[in-house]
Amino acid sequence: MAKQLMNTTQGNAVIANDVRFAVSFMERTIGLMGRRELPKGQTLLIQGTKLAACNSVHTCFMRFPIDVIFVDNQMKVRSVVRNLKPWRITWPTLGATSAFEFTAGSVPSELKVGDVLHVGD
Repeated sequence: MAKQLMNTTQGNAVIANDVRFAVSFMERTIGLMGRRELPKGQTLLIQGTKLAACNSVHTCFMRFPIDVIFVDNQMKVRSVVRNLKPWRITWPTLGATSAFEFTAGSVPSELKVGDVLHVGD
Protein backbone atom coordinates (compact mmCIF):
# COMPACT_ATOMS: atom_id res chain seq x y z
CA MET A 1 0.00 0.00 0.00
CA ALA A 2 1.27 3.45 -0.91
CA LYS A 3 2.26 5.87 1.83
CA GLN A 4 0.62 9.31 1.98
CA LEU A 5 2.26 12.62 2.79
CA MET A 6 0.08 14.68 5.13
CA ASN A 7 0.34 18.12 6.70
CA THR A 8 -0.49 17.50 10.39
CA THR A 9 -0.43 21.24 11.12
CA GLN A 10 -3.33 21.73 8.74
CA GLY A 11 -5.64 18.93 9.87
CA ASN A 12 -3.85 16.05 8.11
CA ALA A 13 -4.39 17.60 4.68
CA VAL A 14 -3.06 15.14 2.08
CA ILE A 15 -0.22 16.59 -0.01
CA ALA A 16 0.64 13.40 -1.93
CA ASN A 17 -1.01 9.98 -2.20
CA ASP A 18 2.12 8.07 -3.21
CA VAL A 19 5.44 8.67 -1.43
CA ARG A 20 8.45 7.00 -3.06
CA PHE A 21 11.72 6.77 -1.15
CA ALA A 22 15.28 7.45 -2.29
CA VAL A 23 17.41 6.12 0.56
CA SER A 24 20.51 4.45 -0.85
CA PHE A 25 23.42 6.43 -2.27
CA MET A 26 22.45 5.45 -5.84
CA GLU A 27 18.74 6.20 -5.37
CA ARG A 28 19.61 9.61 -3.93
CA THR A 29 22.11 10.30 -6.72
CA ILE A 30 19.70 9.41 -9.53
CA GLY A 31 16.56 10.94 -8.00
CA LEU A 32 14.29 12.11 -10.83
CA MET A 33 17.02 12.42 -13.45
CA GLY A 34 16.04 11.06 -16.84
CA ARG A 35 12.34 10.71 -16.06
CA ARG A 36 9.86 12.27 -18.44
CA GLU A 37 7.43 13.11 -15.64
CA LEU A 38 6.39 12.44 -12.07
CA PRO A 39 2.80 11.16 -11.89
CA LYS A 40 0.23 13.44 -10.29
CA GLY A 41 -0.10 12.74 -6.57
CA GLN A 42 3.38 11.20 -6.31
CA THR A 43 6.42 12.57 -4.49
CA LEU A 44 10.00 11.40 -4.11
CA LEU A 45 11.42 11.64 -0.60
CA ILE A 46 15.19 12.03 -0.73
CA GLN A 47 16.11 10.94 2.78
CA GLY A 48 19.23 12.40 4.29
CA THR A 49 21.61 10.39 6.42
CA LYS A 50 23.65 11.30 9.48
CA LEU A 51 26.66 11.81 7.22
CA ALA A 52 24.88 13.38 4.24
CA ALA A 53 21.87 15.58 4.84
CA CYS A 54 19.75 16.54 1.85
CA ASN A 55 19.55 20.32 2.30
CA SER A 56 19.91 21.25 -1.38
CA VAL A 57 18.89 19.68 -4.71
CA HIS A 58 19.74 20.16 -8.37
CA THR A 59 17.71 19.59 -11.51
CA CYS A 60 20.57 18.72 -13.86
CA PHE A 61 19.55 16.14 -16.49
CA MET A 62 15.88 16.63 -15.57
CA ARG A 63 13.18 17.23 -18.16
CA PHE A 64 10.56 19.05 -16.10
CA PRO A 65 10.36 21.68 -13.33
CA ILE A 66 9.73 20.58 -9.75
CA ASP A 67 8.52 21.86 -6.39
CA VAL A 68 10.66 20.93 -3.38
CA ILE A 69 9.82 20.82 0.33
CA PHE A 70 12.85 20.70 2.63
CA VAL A 71 12.24 19.23 6.10
CA ASP A 72 14.30 18.61 9.24
CA ASN A 73 14.54 15.39 11.30
CA GLN A 74 11.15 16.12 12.92
CA MET A 75 9.53 16.58 9.48
CA LYS A 76 9.11 20.30 10.12
CA VAL A 77 9.09 22.32 6.90
CA ARG A 78 12.26 24.42 6.63
CA SER A 79 11.69 25.83 3.14
CA VAL A 80 9.59 25.42 0.02
CA VAL A 81 11.01 25.95 -3.46
CA ARG A 82 8.43 26.24 -6.21
CA ASN A 83 8.87 25.74 -9.95
CA LEU A 84 12.58 24.87 -9.93
CA LYS A 85 13.37 24.58 -13.63
CA PRO A 86 15.77 22.04 -15.18
CA TRP A 87 19.49 22.77 -14.85
CA ARG A 88 19.13 24.75 -11.62
CA ILE A 89 20.32 24.24 -8.04
CA THR A 90 18.84 25.40 -4.74
CA TRP A 91 20.70 27.21 -2.04
CA PRO A 92 21.31 25.00 1.02
CA THR A 93 18.49 25.14 3.56
CA LEU A 94 19.74 25.51 7.11
CA GLY A 95 18.53 22.64 9.31
CA ALA A 96 17.05 20.58 6.47
CA THR A 97 17.91 16.89 6.35
CA SER A 98 15.53 15.55 3.67
CA ALA A 99 13.60 16.79 0.64
CA PHE A 100 10.31 15.93 -1.03
CA GLU A 101 10.26 16.48 -4.81
CA PHE A 102 7.01 17.01 -6.74
CA THR A 103 5.94 17.99 -10.22
CA ALA A 104 5.87 21.81 -10.32
CA GLY A 105 2.55 23.22 -9.13
CA SER A 106 1.74 20.20 -6.92
CA VAL A 107 2.59 21.67 -3.51
CA PRO A 108 -0.46 23.39 -1.99
CA SER A 109 -0.15 27.16 -1.63
CA GLU A 110 -1.33 26.82 2.00
CA LEU A 111 1.82 24.89 2.97
CA LYS A 112 4.26 27.10 4.87
CA VAL A 113 7.53 27.02 6.71
CA GLY A 114 6.97 25.61 10.21
CA ASP A 115 4.23 23.16 9.21
CA VAL A 116 4.82 19.57 10.36
CA LEU A 117 4.44 16.74 7.85
CA HIS A 118 3.82 13.02 8.32
CA VAL A 119 4.37 10.03 6.03
CA GLY A 120 1.95 7.21 6.76
CA ASP A 121 -0.94 5.05 5.60
